[in-house]
Order: sequence, then C-alpha cells, then structure tokens
Amino acid sequence: MLENLQLYENDNLIRAAIMAFYGNPGKWVAGSHIKIGYFVTDSDLKFQDEVHGSLIEQVDKTVDLVYQKYMKGLIYYEGIQRIDKFMFPKDAFREILLNAVVHKNYSTCNPIQISVYEDKIYIWNDGIMPKELSSTEKLFEKHSSRPFNPRLAGVFFKSGMIEAWGRSFDKIKEVCTLHNTPLPEYDIQSTGIMVLCKPNEKYMDLLRGRNAEADNDKEFVDKYVDEFVNKCVESEVQKSILRLIQKQPTISAKTIAGSIGMSPRGVQKNIDSLKRLGILERVGPAKGGQWVVKSSQ
Repeated sequence: MLENLQLYENDNLIRAAIMAFYGNPGKWVAGSHIKIGYFVTDSDLKFQDEVHGSLIEQVDKTVDLVYQKYMKGLIYYEGIQRIDKFMFPKDAFREILLNAVVHKNYSTCNPIQISVYEDKIYIWNDGIMPKELSSTEKLFEKHSSRPFNPRLAGVFFKSGMIEAWGRSFDKIKEVCTLHNTPLPEYDIQSTGIMVLCKPNEKYMDLLRGRNAEADNDKEFVDKYVDEFVNKCVESEVQKSILRLIQKQPTISAKTIAGSIGMSPRGVQKNIDSLKRLGILERVGPAKGGQWVVKSSQ
C-alpha cells in the first residue's frame, strides 16, 4: 500500500508516510498535532485540548471533539421536529480543517490552532497559498489545485477524504449556501493563514434569546440570594463576604480580604462561622472548588 501511494524513496519511507499513518508523528515532526481552545474573550481561555495521532485520524477526531465539547447545538422547532442548530455547518468545517492539514507547512513545527468562541471560530495554520490566491474572493472562484504537500495530498485523495481538482472551496460554498451561513473569511499572510467562520442570523437570534434567558435567571437568583442574606445574616462583614462569593464563587479568602479591608485570617473566621450556620458550603477541593450560598435554608 505504501509503495502504491508513492511513500518510498530509495527503499526508505518519506516523511508523508509517517505523518499520514504513524500513531505518533510528533516524535519525528514537531507540531504535527491540533490545538483547540475555548475563549470567552481573546485573553480569557476557559479550557483546551490537543489532538494527536496520525493525520488521517486527527481530522475526524478534531471534528467530533469540536462539535461535541466546544460547540453546543441551540434547539428550535419546526412544527413538531426538533432541530439542533450549530454555529457553523460541520461539513464545511471539516473541509476547512482538511485543507489546513494537507496544505500546512510542517517545517515550522507549529500545530494547527482552533479558537472557538460563543459566536465565531478561528482556524490558523502555517499554510502557504500561491500568489494568485491571495484573497477570500479568489479562493471561491474556479482555480487549479496546487497542494503544498503533494505526496500527503495524494494520500488524502486516494483515501477519499479530499478531491484532486481544487473543489474543496466549491464544497464549502455549497454547504454554506445550503445552511444560509456566511462564507468563511481567509486572512492570508506570509506567516500563515487565518480562517474566520461566522454563524448565520438564525443562530445569532437563538444565541441572543438563550443569553437573555440566562441573564434573567441570574438576575432572579442574585435578587433571591441578596434578600436571603439581608434576612438571615446580621454581620455587615459577613454580608459583604457572601455578596462577593455570589458574584465570584471561586474567590479566595485572600482576595476577599483585600476587597473588604480585613486580614485573611479574619475573613476565614467569618467564613467558618457561615459554614457552621449552614449558610455557606464549599464544593470541590480547596484548589479548584467553589463556594455555594445555601439560600434554600
């Protein structure tokens, strides 16, 4: 099979063979994996993952991980039919990821990076585009296929994962049109290629509705807890501590002390008192856990 795929030179396996099929290509080629992160803002990373394995495996592993963990389908109904609406069509995302894997410049040793936000996705790789394909508009016009890694592209073509005629962008366009989703935007630089994927208006309407419900729920809970604190707690210091905890359940005693002008030891004594009264409870470990104001007492 490897001979038929032209992955030998002078009886030695070439790098494309290792990248495509070896279970740990990073052992030989640094950065041959995919990083995924969920961001609230550009500087606020909530969680992240790395996808390793052969490149043939990485694509579907990554698509599954992104759509099962990083993106949640927003639910709406057409008649009695329930529909899960994702931020960006899965088939189009898969084509974009395949392009990144096949056309990446692996000599830079940087992994492909996927940044998922509530309302957008960025996909970055160290790819190099021909000069005549320097904009989003030109990419979605008819053009020839000139893979950066021809042998690697040959493996993916013969596996049925990509086509050899440069039709990937046609397929992305078809899928986005079918789902009324904006075409991905390509920012092509000498240092790499950044792809921005945005949702359609239907998804944004659902997202705004969900966020409005969440804000109303939080406002109701905050008001309920505030009334409970005023009714059941006499100490103004303890009221201040509880309000800080309600706003930030993972807050530390040291941070509370700085906010209310008290020593950490004094704050801890008040926290212990609130715990004995059954008003405050610690959930999880000392590091990584959070406080819960037990307003149902």
